[in-house]
Amino acid sequence: MTKHNGRLTKDGIRIHEEADFAGMNAAGKVAAQILDDIAPHVFPGQSTAEIDRIITDMVTASGTTSATIGYRGYQHASCISVNHVVCHGIPGPKTLKDGDILNIDVTVILDGWYGDTSRMYVAGNLSRKSERLIQVTHDALMLGIEAAKPGNTFGDIGNAIQTYVEANRMSVVRDFCGHGLGTVFHAPPNVLHYGRPGTGPVLEEGMFFTIEPMVNLGRPETKVLADDWTAVTRDKSLSAQFEHSIGIRADGAEIFTLSPAGKFHPTYG
Repeated sequence: MTKHNGRLTKDGIRIHEEADFAGMNAAGKVAAQILDDIAPHVFPGQSTAEIDRIITDMVTASGTTSATIGYRGYQHASCISVNHVVCHGIPGPKTLKDGDILNIDVTVILDGWYGDTSRMYVAGNLSRKSERLIQVTHDALMLGIEAAKPGNTFGDIGNAIQTYVEANRMSVVRDFCGHGLGTVFHAPPNVLHYGRPGTGPVLEEGMFFTIEPMVNLGRPETKVLADDWTAVTRDKSLSAQFEHSIGIRADGAEIFTLSPAGKFHPTYG
């Protein structure tokens, strides 16, 4: 594992050094490549358990370790959240139907660094309603990343996302947030996807964290099912999510989890 001597801010947020960016880029690229390579395996009739099995094999083949297998008792290399599942969907025998939308979330560990990313997929034909939800969610993430630069605050990131989503008559989930990461899976800060400009910690060069907005077509409220993992929309409305891991540079955000093949959005190509 790369040793780093980065300092902590008064908010407990680690400031990483230049060499640490290379570690995060390498881990992020592996996670993003896995999400590229899984795309052909998402189709009507496929089970989420089979998708996860393939991802598990990809993690092994890449020479990395899954961050989620064994994490708080979780036993899968991915979370797969279908339709009204907001996040932390557990892979299982249920098969995908034509028009289902799903988020696949993968985190790998490479040389001690965590690469964490998720994106949306569609089984078969994408409905107009789902397509609009996915587009708004994707664009909200990118607006949040645009706001992630030194001197801005975490409230500026959340406000950029919330303002855009609500202008499109959708809602931002409040119950889950992004997080710091690096040589640990979850660290300060909590990255809220809503907020007021100028509030929260000030961004500094060397901060590493995820931005991962969850957007619902209906209301923002969620509930967690009896398995203690799966979070769903209370009103059963569709939900979408995209996630990148980023590092703050002097001139803005560096995205560690860019899709090598440009497949981050499900309507690529």
